[in-house]
Amino acid sequence: MPRMKIESIGGGDQSWLASDHGMFNARTATIDVSTFTKATHYPDGVLKSGTAVNAAAEGAVKPWTGATGEKLGFLLTDQSVDGQTKIPAPILRHGMVKTARLPITWVAPTTASDAAGFTFITEAGA
Repeated sequence: MPRMKIESIGGGDQSWLASDHGMFNARTATIDVSTFTKATHYPDGVLKSGTAVNAAAEGAVKPWTGATGEKLGFLLTDQSVDGQTKIPAPILRHGMVKTARLPITWVAPTTASDAAGFTFITEAGA
């Protein structure tokens, strides 16, 4: 018998967005859940809106590490990882981000190529 359940996941806390720029152009990509750490990224079973990701490969989106060749993106909406290995999800590829409101402590990239398409607002309490 298939495992069936009803689950309600909203958009999540999107206060990390400094504008709606880029929201309507978010592309769907596939999150590779096995590359995320439960303790760090989804302790409550949900990848949070605003999680920084490496979207270089749309079929296998991974956590952002800042390594060479990565393409920065942010998870636009909350995504349940309950028993999932691959999740289709919208990824913000450009826009304005309030770094203090991201769900995980994060430091904005310092090189323009790593931050291509993003403007970061770094004031405390932004």
